[in-house]
Amino acid sequence: MRTPWYALRRADVEGGTMPVPPECADAETVVLDHRAHGVTPGRLVFDAVAERHEDGLRIGVAWPPDAHVGVLVGLTWQPARRQVQLRTKPLGEPLKVDGIAYFHEYDPLIVTHEFRPANSNRGKVLDAVRRHGRVFEDGSAVFPEADLVKRAGLGRGTRGTFLLRNAIDQLIREGYVTRVDGSLDVEGRPSFPPADGSEVVPMLFYAPLLEPAVRPDEPAETDPSNRHEHWVAGFIRKLQPGTRPSPRALALHRQAIDSGQFPDEPLAPGYTFVKKHHRNG
Repeated sequence: MRTPWYALRRADVEGGTMPVPPECADAETVVLDHRAHGVTPGRLVFDAVAERHEDGLRIGVAWPPDAHVGVLVGLTWQPARRQVQLRTKPLGEPLKVDGIAYFHEYDPLIVTHEFRPANSNRGKVLDAVRRHGRVFEDGSAVFPEADLVKRAGLGRGTRGTFLLRNAIDQLIREGYVTRVDGSLDVEGRPSFPPADGSEVVPMLFYAPLLEPAVRPDEPAETDPSNRHEHWVAGFIRKLQPGTRPSPRALALHRQAIDSGQFPDEPLAPGYTFVKKHHRNG
């Protein structure tokens, strides 16, 4: 029996667990097939300890360091062996998602939603957009800017307004969010682009900052110890299976074509455009 691919949550990675279906209650061993950094094949074997939790049955798994939040894990139950078999799938080309190197296929929606913010004003604002906003399949998210007063937790009044404005301005300068026009559906959920005939609502739009990653055994173009502020050029990248480019990515791709950065050709199916963005080293 094989279940659909499961995206690791933060609680899974940090707690060293994995949810499993009820039929795995009698499991005696857990086998994880995982290529370190998407290259070196390896097999990890654990004694199975199935425990009941509020969200169902879980087994213990010591996840490798590169099994990040959002990484997809396939599960196969072998009843004759009483064995749970897990496996990850390497990415064709590794990617950095907001600075975190991913070497295995992942769910962009979970990566965005399970974000852990820095303990800063900008981190609280970004957390509100990513966790409380509407998250799309490609990992982008949109959130009404006016609702940040109660969700970001920076306080009210003159001081709170000042802190919130500065945090938003910083995130915009860094390229993490942009201001867009959206709308709200009948249930009050954010929508982007705005629905036809709906009232326009100012929103913040977050899109993951993606860069090609370098595997540990590959030479870096620059000395990693020489960390500095820099611009990352726009590029086209392959999407995760089942996802599509956001309307904003399509608009940015058109802008890049109009400015002469790319040939006047539509994005191929299964690909998206990542804008030129500023990174702090």
